[in-house]
Amino acid sequence: MYAAPPAMKTEVFTRIPDRYRKAGQLSEERLRAGKGTRATDSYIEGPSFDRQGNLYLVDIAFGLVFRVSPAGEVTQLIEYDGEPNGLKIHRDGRIFVADHKNGILLLDAEAGRVTPHIRRARTEGFKGPNDLFFAANGDMYFTDQGQTGLQDPSGRVYRQGADGYFECLLDNVPSPNGIVMNPAETMLYVAATRGNCVWRAMVLPDRSLTRVGLFIQMSGGAGPDGMAVDQAGNLYVAHAGLGAVWKFSPRGEPLLRIDSCMGHMTTNIAFGGKDNRDLFITESETGSVLVARMDTPGRPMYSHAD
Repeated sequence: MYAAPPAMKTEVFTRIPDRYRKAGQLSEERLRAGKGTRATDSYIEGPSFDRQGNLYLVDIAFGLVFRVSPAGEVTQLIEYDGEPNGLKIHRDGRIFVADHKNGILLLDAEAGRVTPHIRRARTEGFKGPNDLFFAANGDMYFTDQGQTGLQDPSGRVYRQGADGYFECLLDNVPSPNGIVMNPAETMLYVAATRGNCVWRAMVLPDRSLTRVGLFIQMSGGAGPDGMAVDQAGNLYVAHAGLGAVWKFSPRGEPLLRIDSCMGHMTTNIAFGGKDNRDLFITESETGSVLVARMDTPGRPMYSHAD
C-alpha cells in the first residue's frame, strides 16, 4: 500500500544488570500461560521519565520496578507479588502502575511499596490492565487487556476522570495494549495487539468517544505494543516480535522504521533526554533499553506538565 519508509538503527542505552535477572525463576502459572520460558530472565516494559531525567521500568515477569539514572545506572526499587506492565508518573509525583494481576497501583518508590488505587471496575474484576496515559486535564486512560484477542474481542478501555468519575469507554477491543492521545487530545489511539492494528477514536468535548475505527493495519511480529506521539502529532508504535518501532504521520503514512540493534521484542517507548528528542525503547528479549535520536521532540509526558 505504501512504499517502505527509510530505516535507522538504534544503540544500547543500558541493560538490566545480571544481579537483577532471574533465569529459571518464572512461575509455573506464567509458564503454563505461555508468558515466557525457563530461560526468561528479564521482561522489561513501561518506560517513563520523572522530572529529574530518571527512567522508570517495570518487569512484568518477575514483579520488579527499576529506576535508571540519566547515565544508565540501574537500581531496583521493589520486588512484589504482581505483574506490572505499564507505568506513568503524575505531575504531582505519584507513580501509577498498570498491573496485570492487581489492577491500578500506586508505587511509593522511596518506601519500596505498592498500594491499590483501582482494584475493580465497579464490582467487576479486571481482565488484566496493561498500559495507561494521562491527558492534560489529569484524566487517566488505561487498557484492560487480559487474554483477549480475535477469539475473545472483549478487551476494555477505561477512563478515570480527574474528578474521580470512572467509566468504560470501549469493551470490544481484541487485546488493547498501548494507549496515547494526539497533542490536541481530539483523538485517542489504542494498540489492538492481537488484531495487529491500531484503533483511533474521536474524543468529543464531553470526553466520550465516537467514530471508532481501524487507523493502521500492521502485519507480522506479535503486534503493536506501546506507543508515543511527538509534538507534530506523529505516532510511534513499538512492533513487538518484529524488532522495530514505526513512525506514522497523523494521516497514518509510514515515515520511518527504527530497527532494534538487539532482540525482536520491542515492547514500549518513551521520549526523553535533555531536549526530549531521544526515543527510548524497551527490548524485552534481551532486557535492554535502546535509544534513537529523532528530528522532532516528543510530546512532554504529564509528569513534566506545569
